[in-house]
Amino acid sequence: MNSSNPFLHTVIFIVLVVTFCMFSPADADAAAVKAQQWEITADKLTRYEDPPSIVAEGNVILEKIENVTKQKKIKKKADWSDLLEESPYQAAPKEQPAEEQEEMVTTTKVITTIKADWMVYDMDLGTVKARGDLVIDIGPDKLTAEEGVVNLNRETGTFTNALIIRQYKDMHFEGRVIEKTGDLTYHIEDGWLITCKLKDNETPPWSFGASEADITDNGYAFLKHAVFRIKNIPVLYSPIMILPAKRTRQTGFLFPSISGSDRDGFGMEIPFFINLSPNSDITLYPQYMSKRGFMGGAELRYVLDQDSKGGFMANFLNDDLSDINDPDNLDYYSDGNFTHTNQDRYWIRGKADQDIADWTTRLDIDIASDRDYLTEFTSGLTGFTMTNRRFFDVFGRGFQDRTIDQRNNTLRTLRSWDNGMSLQANLRGINDLRFAKNSPSPLWKLPEVNFNGLLPVYDTGVDFSWKADYVYYWRDKGVGANRVDLFPRVTMSVPLSDYLETTFGAGIRDTFYAIQDNGDPEWQDSDTENRFLGDVRAEIGTTMIRDFNISAGSATELSHTFRPYVNYRYISDVDQDDLPQFDGVDNVGDQNLTTYGLDNFFTLRGNAGEKEYDRDYGYLKIRQGYDFRSSESDTPFTPVNLRLAYYPINDLRFIYRTDVDVYGDGFLKHTVESDYRNSRGDLFSLDYRFVDENIETVLDENGDQIENLYKTSSIQAALSVGLFYNFRAGYSLERSIEDSKTVQETINLIYKPSCWSVELASDYTPGNQKVTIMFRLANIGSPLGLDMPGL
Repeated sequence: MNSSNPFLHTVIFIVLVVTFCMFSPADADAAAVKAQQWEITADKLTRYEDPPSIVAEGNVILEKIENVTKQKKIKKKADWSDLLEESPYQAAPKEQPAEEQEEMVTTTKVITTIKADWMVYDMDLGTVKARGDLVIDIGPDKLTAEEGVVNLNRETGTFTNALIIRQYKDMHFEGRVIEKTGDLTYHIEDGWLITCKLKDNETPPWSFGASEADITDNGYAFLKHAVFRIKNIPVLYSPIMILPAKRTRQTGFLFPSISGSDRDGFGMEIPFFINLSPNSDITLYPQYMSKRGFMGGAELRYVLDQDSKGGFMANFLNDDLSDINDPDNLDYYSDGNFTHTNQDRYWIRGKADQDIADWTTRLDIDIASDRDYLTEFTSGLTGFTMTNRRFFDVFGRGFQDRTIDQRNNTLRTLRSWDNGMSLQANLRGINDLRFAKNSPSPLWKLPEVNFNGLLPVYDTGVDFSWKADYVYYWRDKGVGANRVDLFPRVTMSVPLSDYLETTFGAGIRDTFYAIQDNGDPEWQDSDTENRFLGDVRAEIGTTMIRDFNISAGSATELSHTFRPYVNYRYISDVDQDDLPQFDGVDNVGDQNLTTYGLDNFFTLRGNAGEKEYDRDYGYLKIRQGYDFRSSESDTPFTPVNLRLAYYPINDLRFIYRTDVDVYGDGFLKHTVESDYRNSRGDLFSLDYRFVDENIETVLDENGDQIENLYKTSSIQAALSVGLFYNFRAGYSLERSIEDSKTVQETINLIYKPSCWSVELASDYTPGNQKVTIMFRLANIGSPLGLDMPGL
């Protein structure tokens, strides 16, 4: 038996009602009643008695609706006595409470929506069969299919040729068969997934295909026989793969990088991300190199707030190539000019920023196993280049140059006051990577304390400033000391003229040493030393400004600031031969020097469209000194120092610095810096450095310090250019011109469409050529909101 109404275009029919009560713990008297029901609308509805079922045809919409009814207290409406401020309880012995009224409030929301062209509901089984443009909206998930069967009681189902879109990550799942196994969990057969937006009928730029896949809410996508495809072209196969299908950060493998190297052989690095909490995580970097062995790596990161964060990394390798007893490794040492003999090789580094009350604290760790590690392992996800860049981007400071063999490890804390005083305490340890670790060993600061300040002396126009420093210099071998350095000074302006800026300052400097010889025979008879210096400074100058009207593109005005000046510096001459030499404080040379110079600053103003701009256009600074000391009477003039900067456009910068000797030696050094950046990410930089004479302190074969004189001539260049069809090319070079030696050369090509990229990079260092391929996929591999290069 059946009944139908062919003239009924829209019918609402309640097919299931589930009602339950929930009591609020905040108010046991206020009951909230939730009622859930399924409602169906269609162009045509037909009911059958045997078996009991309902068939819906044409624009069928089945919705799961939740009605929440609860009591709500409202204040009694004001009557005339309220408006006239008269109490209706004037005769009562005490004030009566205001009356409240209660009413029932019902809110309605749609939890699940099922749409199709045709649908049949089996009343006994509680199932719905649907076909024809089947669409199901379940919270953050949207499922489309050709046909499917849904169990309304369990909210499970099976669908054919189906697609699921997860809105929170733009994640798409598609399969020949998709089975909904739970609230937001699925099993997929012969399917694929992608984590970026796709247009209708668009071929995915990349995808992960699988014969079977299980998707869990707040969990993972487990793939069997997974194939990574680019434009439907198979690129990489894995029997098992785990990918993020979670609405929050989660533990799982990140995308690998693959490399091939003359020195290291075949290499693969597969990062594994571990989610500890919403603001902390660990990433493991297991890496295999066929000629070296297995290198382990780990990174810990945390973020407490904008000013309090930390990141720490470590790598360890038992290096097969560093076995000095293996004759096959002789070429490795000779080609790379390596000096280390240890097989256990590591690099531990990290930084932390922490604000504690009014104290600003900075921690920097940099510990390597040998001097060759940082120059050898420069590329890759945990190499020096990428690590240094990542820490600089996050903390605003990177690591020392990779060639420095005394690595600083510091803990610093600073407290500043609004009145101009500051207190800073430092600890510094040295990771000694020198090849010849002869005496003296590097100096540690345990601790260093600096107390500085600047205070005005009432309304006299005189400022009193001071620097008070204490440091304990400790070393394993060689002289150490406790040193106190006090440097008070007064400065004041001298009103000679309205057009002259004149300042004068005088100070005294007292430095005290409590010396520890540490077995050094040169200092065995030394106990304490003291040095007293006088310091006088004066400067006179004037500033002139003139604006010029111009017509050059959008520029309408050029402002020129011209400042000539003369200053004088005097430092008393005292014997410092009996002082230990730790840093620049211990060897303050005497001075009797007058310096004169011209500073020119240029500013450009104009209109870019409707917006006015005012920007730096460049500067030119020239200065030279005249030395009045009798020891310099034959050559009293110092080299001419020239500094030139030119900013022709906002994105382009040129800087040039040089020193010119006036007694026939010509140019003593050149430094050229240039860079260009634009809004689309193009970059060009070129730096050149030449120093005619450098003095380097080294140890001879007997362990004695000697001074070497050498020249420096080097060039550094970097280029990154966006090409066509989402391609980008990059190049970087570091080369020593003096030695005709390339220190490092990198070439990379990046293909970067909307939601993924692949990078092919070639990296050359002396004795090694390495090629690496790295993938970056949208929504995969960026935990903590910090970009992870190479992923």
